Amino acid sequence: MVYNVGCRRAEVGKDTDAVKIIFDTDMGSDCDDVGALSLLHSYADRGMAEILGCVYSSGKVPYGAGIVEAINIYHGRPDIPVGAVHDTIVGDPVDKMSAEKLAKDTAAFQNRIVHNLDAVEQTKLNRQLLFGQEDKSVVYVTVGHPKGLYDLLVSGPDDISNLNGYELIEKKVKRWVALGALGANNNQQQYRKDWNFFFNKTAPFTKYLVDNFPGEIHFVDAGNDVMTGKSLINTHAGNIVRTAYRDWLWNVEKKSLEDQRPSWDLATVYYAVEWEGAFLRNVGNGWLEFNIENGCRWHRESGKSNQFFVVQREGINNLFAHYLNGKIGIR
Repeated sequence: MVYNVGCRRAEVGKDTDAVKIIFDTDMGSDCDDVGALSLLHSYADRGMAEILGCVYSSGKVPYGAGIVEAINIYHGRPDIPVGAVHDTIVGDPVDKMSAEKLAKDTAAFQNRIVHNLDAVEQTKLNRQLLFGQEDKSVVYVTVGHPKGLYDLLVSGPDDISNLNGYELIEKKVKRWVALGALGANNNQQQYRKDWNFFFNKTAPFTKYLVDNFPGEIHFVDAGNDVMTGKSLINTHAGNIVRTAYRDWLWNVEKKSLEDQRPSWDLATVYYAVEWEGAFLRNVGNGWLEFNIENGCRWHRESGKSNQFFVVQREGINNLFAHYLNGKIGIR
């Protein structure tokens, strides 16, 4: 199939209605996942996004689903469905954010889900969420290892839908927005390996997704020098987002909220909701060459695939940080 890139920008421009999002995370490996979900709630507060559900798809530290639910509760949306992986195939084995401690503090955060097994299995939830939506209406956002989306893609028909995963995605998903392929868009055509797509045993699953996903893929490479987190200092003491940032920064880097953290995941959510906005730039159509051993690299060839690459505009690190900090530090 040949894609008309000239028509493409109008088609995927900023949605006039709330963007319907499934948020897929490896929360606990880093704290910007927490900031990204908080940002998504900020968009929902303004009517710009509708959070259909959240999926925690990294199983090595089995407490991420509890953190996800606690964030949803803090932001006043306790009924958002939360799913989780029920195996331990993929994921960071180190609990860098004290996720177990936070998830078990149900008195402080009121979460009912503690362990991943307390949540609905991720593929079942994903199929339920997609089945109930209008055709081509859902934006699937991955800010961690995309194994959960892989599991959905290869799923078979069940009592939820007689469509298999490929068919269900093709019918219901508007686009997949992924934090991944960082550094792959380079003039030297060098292969690059990034955390989300290649590490913790995720590379074979990512390759299958990249090569076989039946809709648009938007790879986001932004936020590396956009530091956020200090706006959480003056938020409520019971803010799970503040606590998660504080614990990760201290546990991993012996730093404080004032030092902040890069905003990869926040930039991805920003793009999913606001499109390019003032801070990002879609470099256009092309395709991602994915080699499990060597890495991945982006080829700028228009009209040959359903893939797009998104980068950050130059000279806007501080402005972007100020914008994002303002969104996650409002409670």
